[in-house]
Amino acid sequence: MLGPTNRTASISPDVNDPAYRNIDFDQLVNAYRQSIRALMEGGVDLIMVETIFDTLNAKAAIFALEMEFEAQGESLPVMISGTITDASGRTLSGQTTEAFYNSLRHARPLSFGLNCALGPDELRQYVAELARIADCFVSAHPNAGLPNAFGEYDLGAQAMARHIGEWAQAGFLNIVGCCCGTTPEHIAAMANAVAGVAPLPTLPVACRLAGLEPLNITAASLFVNVGERTNVTGSARFNRLIKEEKYNEALAVARQQVENGAQIIDINMDEGMLDAEAAMVRFLHMIAGEPDIARVPIMIDSSKWQVIEQGLKCIQGKGIVNSISMKEGEAAFLHHARLVRRYGAALVVMAFDENGQADTRARKIEICRRAYRLLTETLDFPPEDIIFDPNIFAVATGIGEHNNYAQDFIGACADIKAELPHALISGGVSNVSFSFRGIRTRARSDSRGVSLSCHSPRSGHGHRQRRPVGYL
Repeated sequence: MLGPTNRTASISPDVNDPAYRNIDFDQLVNAYRQSIRALMEGGVDLIMVETIFDTLNAKAAIFALEMEFEAQGESLPVMISGTITDASGRTLSGQTTEAFYNSLRHARPLSFGLNCALGPDELRQYVAELARIADCFVSAHPNAGLPNAFGEYDLGAQAMARHIGEWAQAGFLNIVGCCCGTTPEHIAAMANAVAGVAPLPTLPVACRLAGLEPLNITAASLFVNVGERTNVTGSARFNRLIKEEKYNEALAVARQQVENGAQIIDINMDEGMLDAEAAMVRFLHMIAGEPDIARVPIMIDSSKWQVIEQGLKCIQGKGIVNSISMKEGEAAFLHHARLVRRYGAALVVMAFDENGQADTRARKIEICRRAYRLLTETLDFPPEDIIFDPNIFAVATGIGEHNNYAQDFIGACADIKAELPHALISGGVSNVSFSFRGIRTRARSDSRGVSLSCHSPRSGHGHRQRRPVGYL
């Protein structure tokens, strides 16, 4: 067992400073590795990360597990079990059941479940939710009801077994156990109640992201909007606020993005006059204390790997890294992708290799095809968590070589959809109309509209099987 700590990486212990933490990701990883090493030396057959109240703590535990498995040259099955703390249906750090699952799914656990805090009456709906969404075994370890005034538990073995038997018959469970207030009699009664029940069905492939709440990009999804105003290179106002260290006012920019319909927010601190790592960490810590912002997934956007990695250590949900490429060769590409996977994020891959940025349809699909094969065959990276950016370039620049840029992008989208199963596509939709900046003309809006239409899963262009992501 890897149990909970007495520190939380997602919540400030100081009400006057929401960005303050008394523990960080690396400290948690080091502490968990010591425990994992001792458990493995003791001869355990599997490891259960349990009673999770803060998903970022659990992500550190998973990171530590993968590091220690690599160091020992041996892997063990991993079980994950979280705790819904009260009737809100959320963990202590604010995530819903589905967001919690999406955030830790990258561990590919033997099972995913819930334990402690609640009795079977109160826990049932959340176990049912896990059974609906999980693509692994589902476990439950409920308490024997809620404690009475004396701190004792009153739910008897047969009464608890009736609850658990109904869960199993409803198709909620693969593994069941007990937590606070239970006895060997409870375990025996539950074992009899679930004997012979059929396993759960498998689920369709989908990109499953999360902030405090889930964002699943499925075959039925429409266009996914990424808000880019929390980007120092894309918003003069946000740039000024961050430089002046007016972080509370900068939060208003993020809030406005979410209120206006952004399903993901892109955060970028790459500016020559900024300490990008420190700015990224502080802003992400502050967002974690704002549920109306933190409910959506975070896209960590930087051209500097160190900034990306610091950002990944701050988000408890499942976010997106924007971006990596093969510009520096395959070894660096695979190293960064392996870490992205270990931190539990999806990944934007730019159509860029050792020979430069792809500007033709043929080059775009050539690079994306090569990256896809490296990720899925070498790293076993989930294809549904790969998001290709085939580069949208401006049209109507007056340079003849640029005339086919928009068509090449649209054609490359079709190629990716046809050849690379489950991969998604993203693009900065406004890029196509850069030549019209500062001009109030219908040409600018029309050019964006064509890109959006051809990029859409319901465009009628015969490419309904993929779900696009656009920066707006």
